Amino acid sequence: MTFSIVAKDADTNLVGVAIASKFLAAGAYCIHGASMVGAASSQAKANPFLGMDGIKGMAEGEAVEPLLARLAEGDEGRDMRQVHMVDMAGNSAAWTGAACVDWAGHETHTGFSVAGNMLAGEPVIAAMAAAYKSATALSFPLRLLAAMEAGEAAGGDKRGKQSAALYIVGDQAYADCDLRVDDHSDPLPELRRLFDLTQSERMLDFRAQMPRRD
Repeated sequence: MTFSIVAKDADTNLVGVAIASKFLAAGAYCIHGASMVGAASSQAKANPFLGMDGIKGMAEGEAVEPLLARLAEGDEGRDMRQVHMVDMAGNSAAWTGAACVDWAGHETHTGFSVAGNMLAGEPVIAAMAAAYKSATALSFPLRLLAAMEAGEAAGGDKRGKQSAALYIVGDQAYADCDLRVDDHSDPLPELRRLFDLTQSERMLDFRAQMPRRD
């Protein structure tokens, strides 16, 4: 009941996830990311441990495809799950269980993955992938938002709209961007509005003064 993109930006080493769903607070349960490690989303009948353990495995140096296969094998509910992830090398992997509600599927690419379930159809993720690939002139957060907006324009979640989130991490343990729209009649435009607010002079100045580990 969700569509999302996980990606790693080769130019900035940012990793992130953007997600939307006709479900309350999808960003609270589905998305995961860690500085200089990778990003993941666990959705459909979401099992947050798959995302958490995916991040842990990537941090320990596991390759994403065997890592995801191992995690799926250990989950008795795997046929109802959808999980995808990307590491700092841009390797991506995805799993869509056979019992996920149609339409459900994924596409993996170098540097990103798109996935969704209970969608209007396969064109949703195809549009997301095409939009992300073509938006190279945009900043990484705006590329993620462009992919999500393309997926929604192609039909999105076939039940409707309710929540959306954007989570991006850079070279510090805290997030570069952590925005959620938990319950809204049109969550993606609201998410973009919130992101635009983070680009104000006041917010950018605040972020520039935040402490760093070094």
